[in-house]
Amino acid sequence: MDPILEQIKPGAPLPPYFYRLKALEAAPLLLGQTLVRRTEEGDIRCRIVETESYGGIEDKGSHAHGGRRTARTEIMFGSGGTAYIYLIYGMYNCLNVVTGTEGDPQAVLIRAVEPLSPADETGMRRYRGTAARKPVDLSGGPGKLCRALDITKALNGLPLAQPGGLLWLEDRPAPNEVIVQAPRVGIAYAEEYAAKPWRFYFRGNPYVSVIDKQAEVWAGSN
Repeated sequence: MDPILEQIKPGAPLPPYFYRLKALEAAPLLLGQTLVRRTEEGDIRCRIVETESYGGIEDKGSHAHGGRRTARTEIMFGSGGTAYIYLIYGMYNCLNVVTGTEGDPQAVLIRAVEPLSPADETGMRRYRGTAARKPVDLSGGPGKLCRALDITKALNGLPLAQPGGLLWLEDRPAPNEVIVQAPRVGIAYAEEYAAKPWRFYFRGNPYVSVIDKQAEVWAGSN
């Protein structure tokens, strides 16, 4: 187990120091952690199974590349521990976990989640609003998971280390699945950064959005 996770009590919120990690450090460690969405119908809990790292002003795949500070990206320059939510293609919300220290833009995109129980799956299907015959159709992809959890830009900037709000993260026992890493999805514009193996997911998990046959086992995997 990673020494960072060894210090966290299962079921407790991820502590503040976790969010000070660089995105590339935090992305694989977020796998297996619980994302909780509080709704009017009750809490929905799901397990993170796929992430992507976007870290630093040098990353050409990042919204903050080159130190770009706009109304949208300003949240990335703050201290880690908040939700960064933005809209793509005018219709799909994407949930990111801001990490790192103030002034150093770091964020981890949550690409896929898995419901923890049948009740959680029922809640996700209600919000998803369409028939999902396969697990990947329910919450395999940033837009799909945000719809399944009713995550919109209204939640942008929420603190993720504080349970009891509308959205937060909790620790779970260390997973024993194999973690693999592969290039990120849909960032051909990032030039040499497009090939960086900064996407992480559980090998064989049916909720993962895109399977890469060339994916390699992450060095820190169990």
